Amino acid sequence: MERIMAVKYTSDLQLAERYGVHRATIWRWSRDGVLPAPVTISPGCTRWRVDEIEKRDAERDAAGNLTAA
Repeated sequence: MERIMAVKYTSDLQLAERYGVHRATIWRWSRDGVLPAPVTISPGCTRWRVDEIEKRDAERDAAGNLTAA
């Protein structure tokens, strides 16, 4: 039987807390390509995929860049 994994999402507030920055910084980082593009779930509800954020963080850690930006 095939296992189906649910996609998990996170908000700008949660990401801001994760990186210790203001939520406006999260949007700027997304615009500038530092973070993956967000996904519009519904009008007024935009989120980031947790798996994409974790992949981005792992790539930055592997490159020796431990800062968020």
